[in-house]
Amino acid sequence: MSNTPEADPRFNDFILLQAQNAGLFLGQLPNPQTGEKSVNLRAAKTVIDSLGMLSTKTTGNLTEAEENLLTAALKNLIPLYRNALNDSE
Repeated sequence: MSNTPEADPRFNDFILLQAQNAGLFLGQLPNPQTGEKSVNLRAAKTVIDSLGMLSTKTTGNLTEAEENLLTAALKNLIPLYRNALNDSE
């Protein structure tokens, strides 16, 4: 039995969905119902924190591609969150 993690396409879909949700909450994407952009920092932080927790809890259990996707999502979202937070002050 191999110790190499097996890829699960649902994982990538999940990460992309969560990153898209965070982008929506950070005002990066328009709301699909209204077409308007709005910021919800609390919701964005919840999504980003969840992705961070997922990263911690899955250490060593992801394929390289899955780990890269999750890391890239966090590296992109955290600065966007900080900018939105600064803009709100």
